[in-house]
Amino acid sequence: MTFISYFCLMEETIKEKIFSLEEIDYARFWGQNDKILDFVRILFPKLKLIARGDMLKVVGAIDDIEHFDGKLQAMKTYYDKVGTLNENVIMQIYESGGSTPEAETNDEILVHGRNGLLVKARTPNQRRLVEAVKENDMVFAIGPAGTGKTYTAVALAVRALKNKEIRRIILTRPAVEAGENLGFLPGDLRDKLDPYLQPLYDALRDMIPQQKLLNYWEDNTIEIAPLAFMRGRTLDNAFVILDEAQNATSAQLKMFLTRMGRNAKFVITGDITQIDLPRHQQSGLVQATRILDGIKGISIIQLDNTDVIRHKLVTKIIRAYERNSENTTSPTTPGSQENLTPHPHEDNTQLQD
Repeated sequence: MTFISYFCLMEETIKEKIFSLEEIDYARFWGQNDKILDFVRILFPKLKLIARGDMLKVVGAIDDIEHFDGKLQAMKTYYDKVGTLNENVIMQIYESGGSTPEAETNDEILVHGRNGLLVKARTPNQRRLVEAVKENDMVFAIGPAGTGKTYTAVALAVRALKNKEIRRIILTRPAVEAGENLGFLPGDLRDKLDPYLQPLYDALRDMIPQQKLLNYWEDNTIEIAPLAFMRGRTLDNAFVILDEAQNATSAQLKMFLTRMGRNAKFVITGDITQIDLPRHQQSGLVQATRILDGIKGISIIQLDNTDVIRHKLVTKIIRAYERNSENTTSPTTPGSQENLTPHPHEDNTQLQD
């Protein structure tokens, strides 16, 4: 922040301070046609406020600027949590000692995303997943495409980061199509992983402003890594998501699960009806849900076609494939392995201490 001093005829010191808004969506922060900015100008008539892109220049007496600084920080804190501002909130901040008003107290809201998006669990099984992560340090979320298991996991990770419950988010996924050997793909590590981790990127972009998300990537607050790179690490103070875990081998999944360090949350998501491993390899996810069943601190949540929140045709497609699977059993079908039918874990979805 930069100060420049001026002297007027009455010897009153006038200063200029530059505030940066680069980590937030400044256009939305100030509202349509700068409606919010104009309202702030009314509240601070002694100051001259000039907004230029992600920079705000404030000119006025030093005491007035310092008073404004505290209110602006409270506004930014609220916006970071909720993703929007309005005149009522600004008045609460202005009339208070600089404290940040409480965001909407609806317990179902996981994250206030971009453009006012409210991210919440939308089905009973998704709510069970949220409760399971709250009560357990390791949770398996298993279900078909479109059931929101990955999106919900990312929302829980972002919430934990915003609440300072953890220091970083780690996202990983087995790159089965490239045989975990990503060297032949062009670009840096993130370029190589993008095709495999796009669903995770999409979820993050819904929940975190673009510039802030870029900053998180640059300082490794949010880390993207292939499953093969997890070996030998201890993951402390982190929310770790393993996506598409059905494509991890037994050895890979065991390696991953034993990376858990202090103050860590692990969420493992997968669809055991879409296994892309070679026929001679068993899915580590199938094995893990069988041998870890009943361990205190580990919860297994099953989602099904009733949890699909995509286009209504997705539910019909899933049901059609399920009917075909029941009528046709072929050991040569890709992905067909021992114990592919989801093992019922109704008892395991009960919250554990």
